[in-house]
Amino acid sequence: MTDQKESVRSALLALRSLGDALDRMHGEVGDEMAMNLTDLRALRMMVEWERRGTAVSPHDLARHLRISTASTSKMVDRLVAAEHVERKPHPTDRRARVVVLTEHSRSTFYRHFGGHLGAMREIASDYDQAQLAVIADFLDRMAQALDPRT
Repeated sequence: MTDQKESVRSALLALRSLGDALDRMHGEVGDEMAMNLTDLRALRMMVEWERRGTAVSPHDLARHLRISTASTSKMVDRLVAAEHVERKPHPTDRRARVVVLTEHSRSTFYRHFGGHLGAMREIASDYDQAQLAVIADFLDRMAQALDPRT
């Protein structure tokens, strides 16, 4: 095998290993928080949007998760019943509602993911800006190859 082919193979195996590790981590967190993967993806999105200061509507959730508005409504009902989220009035549109994380859900989420995020940040800090740009480009392009709508 040529060096290039071996390097590609190594990179793809590492990517698969990362995907498997992420699947296991999400499965463990979902089990511990008693929620399915879609619910967990919704919370992950809400944490990120909250960090950016962006309100999350049910429509935003439906679009991000690529599920119907009916499925989104059922999911939000489930998350409200489990006290992971609350429906609140939109900050600028009095006719609309937003979905916000409860303090319990936020602290539980960070407790589960915080250690992993810290470890990943520490590893990333071993690389310089140029290397991180190449890594980010590689991962973004792989995500696009797997899901062109990302």
